Amino acid sequence: MPGTSALEAAKVVVGELPELPHLPELPARGLGADIIGRTAGLLVDLAVEEVTSGYRVAARAGRDHHRAVRLLREDLDAFEQALEQAGARPPAVKVQAAGPWTLAAGIELRTGHRVLTDQGALREFTESLAEGLAQHAAEVARRTGVPVVVQLDEPSLPAVLAGRLPTPSGLGTVAAVEVADAQAALSRVLAAAPGATVVHCCAPNPPLALLRRSGADALSIDLTGAAAIGGELADAAGEAWDGGATLLLGIVPPLEPTAPGTLRGIVPPLAAPGTLHAMVRTAFELADRLGFARETLAGRAVPTPACGLAGATPPWARRALALARDAGRAFVEPPAGW
Repeated sequence: MPGTSALEAAKVVVGELPELPHLPELPARGLGADIIGRTAGLLVDLAVEEVTSGYRVAARAGRDHHRAVRLLREDLDAFEQALEQAGARPPAVKVQAAGPWTLAAGIELRTGHRVLTDQGALREFTESLAEGLAQHAAEVARRTGVPVVVQLDEPSLPAVLAGRLPTPSGLGTVAAVEVADAQAALSRVLAAAPGATVVHCCAPNPPLALLRRSGADALSIDLTGAAAIGGELADAAGEAWDGGATLLLGIVPPLEPTAPGTLRGIVPPLAAPGTLHAMVRTAFELADRLGFARETLAGRAVPTPACGLAGATPPWARRALALARDAGRAFVEPPAGW
């Protein structure tokens, strides 16, 4: 979410997403609030510190690590307060954290190499993340009184699998990780979650088959960057639905769309970018292409904003969440003519 006020963000989320609010992330606050620093604050018996190139493993928890822990605590306090003030008791709430591969790709060892290049360090981080995330989810469940859905964000996973991550010198790339190894680490962290799990990958052509085999209950993909889904991704999405998985479909743009032609009557207002109809139509077209009845969306799909809203204006962030909520209702009861 945009901004720096944890309470304001929590109020927006609770107000606009009454059935599945999430614990907001506010990366605009800087160090310790971004995806890597925030997740590092969950680690058990491991700590990180800021260096010029990003985050590095620290010998002990210092100022940088404690800041990440404090910010996450403030977020949870604000979330709990927003729920209480709204008198809300949703069916579930969701928390997010970097997955093991994005985390291991985003933190350096003391040597300057990425954590994922050291098998021993990788195992330590995976186990620490699994333990810390389980503790975090348990605390959120205790404080809210409802089940917790755990989402792992893995934007770096395709680059990890393809061997595209640069080495410290920038002259080479880190060796590609084997699919079986990637699956094993993800499975370990997902298995530690106390309830339902989601894996989100906002990179093009996310490895949905791997994510599904890792044990995720739902897969989150972004559809706003492509007019059509095809090839291997379409096959994998269809197989996920066939296998009983839920798909979280990123059909709401992360930034407010602009459609100058709409004002001149060039683009039909109903189908213009940023309209509910245009977003829902993207999901309908996906179901049509994969050969599923559109009614499948009602029970096996959740509309979401694509990737994240940190770069949005506060008004669009609120509007985007409202559109996601309304799209879910349209999945269940499509307006006539859609």
